[in-house]
Amino acid sequence: MKNYRKRIADDILKRKLEGKGAVLIEGPKWCGKTTTAEQIAASILYMDDPEKKEQNITMSELNPKRLLKGETPRLIDEWQLAPKLWDAIRFEVDHRHVLGQFVLTGSAVPADTKEITHSGTGRFTWLTMRPMSLYESGDSTGDVSLKSLFDGETEIDGESQLDIDRLAFLVCRGGWPQAIDMRDEIALDQAIDYFDAVVHSDINRADNVQKNPEKVKRLMRSYARNQGSQVPNTVLAQDVSANDETTISEETIASYVNALRKIFVIEDMPAWNPNLRSKTAIRSSDTRYYVDPSIATAALGIGPNDLINDLRTFGFLFETLCIRDLRVFADSLDGEVYHYRDKDGQECDAVIHLRNGKYGLIEIKLGGDKLIEEGAKSLKSMKAKIDTDKMKAPSFLMVLTGTSDWAYRRHDGVYVVPIGCLKN
Repeated sequence: MKNYRKRIADDILKRKLEGKGAVLIEGPKWCGKTTTAEQIAASILYMDDPEKKEQNITMSELNPKRLLKGETPRLIDEWQLAPKLWDAIRFEVDHRHVLGQFVLTGSAVPADTKEITHSGTGRFTWLTMRPMSLYESGDSTGDVSLKSLFDGETEIDGESQLDIDRLAFLVCRGGWPQAIDMRDEIALDQAIDYFDAVVHSDINRADNVQKNPEKVKRLMRSYARNQGSQVPNTVLAQDVSANDETTISEETIASYVNALRKIFVIEDMPAWNPNLRSKTAIRSSDTRYYVDPSIATAALGIGPNDLINDLRTFGFLFETLCIRDLRVFADSLDGEVYHYRDKDGQECDAVIHLRNGKYGLIEIKLGGDKLIEEGAKSLKSMKAKIDTDKMKAPSFLMVLTGTSDWAYRRHDGVYVVPIGCLKN
């Protein structure tokens, strides 16, 4: 298709279709799910086509099999509008005895799942898409490959083209495909439009419950201020209620957060639990993250210049950008991204753990020799805590930076890699 930028998810989708009858692509609106699925689809049903939406939903109730006719792979876009299609697709997959039959896309978990009687185990596989990484949007040179580091590569060489001003812009623009080729000032509007749509419409569709837009804004602002932290819902509730005559309960906060999760606006990070040399209480709370840093800047009402003038906030939101990219890369390597924190104050911003047991430890620092040194010291301390008699040693230690020009391997073996030259 015209101007289609290759996505890392393209190859994942092809592989998954070879192994299952149906693939469900999930992720936030505007992240490119439908466009990616269109590249491989032989026929398409757009459930939310305004001219046919009601007809499609009615047909899904009366004769769902009718909607599944067409060349395969058949794309069912926004399938969650008609949850009964799930069981119909599962039945078709069972009886056709052919793999790669259907691709489903959805920007929300169905609000009502009582009509789904089967989990889909063995018939469906899942693929999560997120906004574009810097490598996919053409803002990273891709000189350094995570896969190569996991494969044992020891020598790296790379150059980032990103200065601090460009990096601030990229945090605010985000990885929305629609924004990539727009003029800078227009590109920045896209995240603001996305935020407004979530506040006034999308969050209500998650569970069919009308919510107070002002309180949604305040919650999203609080979430933005707490990127990379493990604050409980009680703290978010206090933050939302500050300077307001009416309070908001922890239960209401939990329901709002769950709604944001169901439409893939937030993607919190689970804790990593390694084998350690000595007993240490590992903090198990999830770390708060938006799926894209631009949602945080839109919620806070700030732009690139504001980040340049507030490097502390810039650092937090740069971390969100890095986590987004690492998650996109980890998916292609059959891995997950975790965080580590314990009661002794030891932490690691990101642990990429592959299914084969390999893992890499990553500290995220906006830039500067002092911060890079701090990151390297923390990584070596973390490595020393791991009991390598019970699990593998880390494949690599990396300080992932924003403003460094070069990728290199330090004398102590720690890699310093700018986000502007990293790829999967």
